Amino acid sequence: MTIRTGFATGELCWTDLQTRDVEAAKAFYGAVFGWRFEDLPTPGGGSYAKAFLGDDLVTVLAPQNPPQGTPQAAADGPGRWHVYFATGDARDLAAELAHSAGRLEFGPEAIGDTGTLVFFAPPGGGTTGAWQAGSHFGAARIQAAGSLAWAELLTPEPQAAVGFFQQLFGHEVTEYPQDDGGTYTTLMVDGAEVAGIARVPGDAQDTLQPGWQVYFGVPDVQAAVQAAVAAGGVVLIEPEDAGEGGAIATIQDPQGGVFSLLEA
Repeated sequence: MTIRTGFATGELCWTDLQTRDVEAAKAFYGAVFGWRFEDLPTPGGGSYAKAFLGDDLVTVLAPQNPPQGTPQAAADGPGRWHVYFATGDARDLAAELAHSAGRLEFGPEAIGDTGTLVFFAPPGGGTTGAWQAGSHFGAARIQAAGSLAWAELLTPEPQAAVGFFQQLFGHEVTEYPQDDGGTYTTLMVDGAEVAGIARVPGDAQDTLQPGWQVYFGVPDVQAAVQAAVAAGGVVLIEPEDAGEGGAIATIQDPQGGVFSLLEA
């Protein structure tokens, strides 16, 4: 388990879920991960829920299409998890996008005194968040049961995406050859792997949109899958052995949000 009080530029610092039914999402994710929640109002009259493990903030469940912050989404669309990279200057990052192969999608936008938000897409697609910390620096607990353990971008243009992130954040990279002849690339900060980039599988390119897959740690993938199904989730990828990384599975929550479980 890692307790954090801040993040270096280029590290994954935060996740959140946009969902059409925050109360239902709380019931589901509370059953799977044991999160407790604190509700806070939104300017539109709804509420979002901060998720905690003990006293440590791990993520947020927010209503779709809120008036500030996250990208626009149809109110009745499927839920969606987002990831955020730490940045020291969101406005400079947004300006740099004009000189890159990426695309600015939203921001920079100050979210009260909590920080400044930018959403962008690398070449090949995949909405990505960047966060300049104010009073909120990101997740207080990572790489532990019930918290963010990993994230990877699936894209039809992995080489272009890798170069883009290197340009934007200065990431170092490590490449791992795959059995299918492709390469799995990890982005690194100060020698530590922070995220992965891989090609969308060839047999899924017509149906799978480019985007980030988030992984939450669990002590027992089989038990977590059973809890998810009992709470109304659907198993998209059955538990499988990922070698040294432990077992993994992919779940869709009752509002359509997709995430993975990683045994650690």
